[in-house]
Amino acid sequence: AVDKLSHQELMDLYMGRYTNFPNKVAALLLDLPMDSELREKFYQKLVGKSVAEVNAYWARLIFTGRAAPPRPIEDASQVIKFVRDNKNAIGYVYKKDYDGSIKVVYSFGTN
Repeated sequence: AVDKLSHQELMDLYMGRYTNFPNKVAALLLDLPMDSELREKFYQKLVGKSVAEVNAYWARLIFTGRAAPPRPIEDASQVIKFVRDNKNAIGYVYKKDYDGSIKVVYSFGTN
């Protein structure tokens, strides 16, 4: 189990630089839908890029076969359920949607 991630470690996972958590366990990354306001905020805070810029980045990685993008999930409640049911999964939700049933390994400190 991972108890905490640094900003850099989270960025490395979500940008396809690493496929494993720091403890070498494979990470199953979750993402919200393309039109999600939270997805836009997440990538802006994580890497300072818009969803369109992140999508273009991922298109290049996919084309070269170097990595697979995070798995899309319907909404925050589904992210929480999926993470609760899959110990290697990681996703993001607004603080207001967090129900305490899963571990927080990183927080931007807002919402």
